[in-house]
Amino acid sequence: MLNLKQYTHYNSIGDEGASGLGSGLANCINLSNLTLNLYHNQIGANGASGLGSGLANCINLSNLTLILDENKIGAKGASGLGSGLANCINLSNLTLDLRKNQIGDKGASGLGSGLANCINLSNLKLDLRENKIGAMAASGLGSGLANCINLSNLTLNLGINQIGAKGASGLGSGLANCINLSNLTLDLGYNQIGAMGASGLGSGLANSINLSILTLDLGLNQISDEGVLGLCSGIANSINLSNLTLKLFYNQIGAKSASGLGSGLANCINLSNLTLDLGTNQIGDQGASGLGSSLANCINLSNLTLDLRKNQIGDKGASGLGSGLANCINLSNLTLDLGSVQIGDEGASGLGSGFANCINLSNLTIDLRYNEIGDKGASVLGSGLANCINLSNLTLNLYKNQIGDQSASGLGSGLANCINLSNLKLDLRYNSIGAKGASGLGSGLAKCINLSNLTLNLMYNQIGANGASGLGSGLANCINLSNLTLILEQKEFICFGL
Repeated sequence: MLNLKQYTHYNSIGDEGASGLGSGLANCINLSNLTLNLYHNQIGANGASGLGSGLANCINLSNLTLILDENKIGAKGASGLGSGLANCINLSNLTLDLRKNQIGDKGASGLGSGLANCINLSNLKLDLRENKIGAMAASGLGSGLANCINLSNLTLNLGINQIGAKGASGLGSGLANCINLSNLTLDLGYNQIGAMGASGLGSGLANSINLSILTLDLGLNQISDEGVLGLCSGIANSINLSNLTLKLFYNQIGAKSASGLGSGLANCINLSNLTLDLGTNQIGDQGASGLGSSLANCINLSNLTLDLRKNQIGDKGASGLGSGLANCINLSNLTLDLGSVQIGDEGASGLGSGFANCINLSNLTIDLRYNEIGDKGASVLGSGLANCINLSNLTLNLYKNQIGDQSASGLGSGLANCINLSNLKLDLRYNSIGAKGASGLGSGLAKCINLSNLTLNLMYNQIGANGASGLGSGLANCINLSNLTLILEQKEFICFGL
């Protein structure tokens, strides 16, 4: 027998069933590929240990996927599994899901000891979320991984535990030995690692010079400015990075570290894909401007997702960000979340001016909900978009701003130049758009002759019957429309045909 897939989730097999399964597997000494899904099966310590004993005999295993999340294996069960895995020295690919199992420090340490023997591992996915794991166990896990010198792809999820600063630093030390890592996904969200832990993690990453893909989730960790700067120092050494996802939301990050983060990224000259989540921090206008200036140095960026929601960056920060983006001339895909950041006309105008230089953009998503953008800002934003002649997909959210007739018409005029648009989502709810603005918007859309999918939300404005009619007249020219979602929430409706 070379391959076995067993799916027995939600079957209440319990300890007895899991142990029996382990006994059976013990005889399958020629197994090379095993997938076993025992999710939510009331398996405890004895059952998991029984499985581990069985796996210990499967010395020829090269590929193993074991799903045991939401059971009750505890520390003893996790250690038993670790002991079994220690014998599987030929493993090259391992996926182990032990979410929500209360394994604690002893269990995680036992797993780490077992993994230390799996020196031939090249691909490892380990999910230990919500397991009451502390600093000592996280460090032990790092020590185990340090022996896996052939690892090229690692996904490690320790979200919602209590590893703290020492645990994060210990993990960093272990990862520093994994010099062959090319792809790393590390989730340490909600772990109280603080500034010291983030810096220690950064020190470890500084040795990972072969990394090309890095995904790091440190949300809700109170890492503050000091921690971000330490983290950046490490990432700055990863000059081969092409794809970076960095989640730092809810971390008490200020202007200094936001600018420093940008400076670190500027060293990653091969970056082509960047996702940066700094939502709900305190980077302010200075931090946003500094970040923009640094992004200007990432000349190879083609895909950028930037989340700065709830950061009070204001007009000055938005304009500085726009100036930086203006230099990212190779951008083809941009997603920008600036919801609730106190941007007015000046800031929106600065953003629009920046977009005007991004002539290679094909996909653009801008979220500007809950700001103070009025007629001038929205019009200049539209003018900027007018230069993005290669845009095919646009999502623009201006929910709850101060947009009136003039700016709605200005937006329409800008969109009229985006002749390659095929997909458009426009959210203008809760503004002050009347009949004239709705008609002007319709006139602009009338020139988007390649539109095939349109979602337009004008709920809670004052467009009235005349506005609806004018809008309809414009849309009547969009002869290639195949999907239309139009939300007006008006007391009177005008029927029109497309």
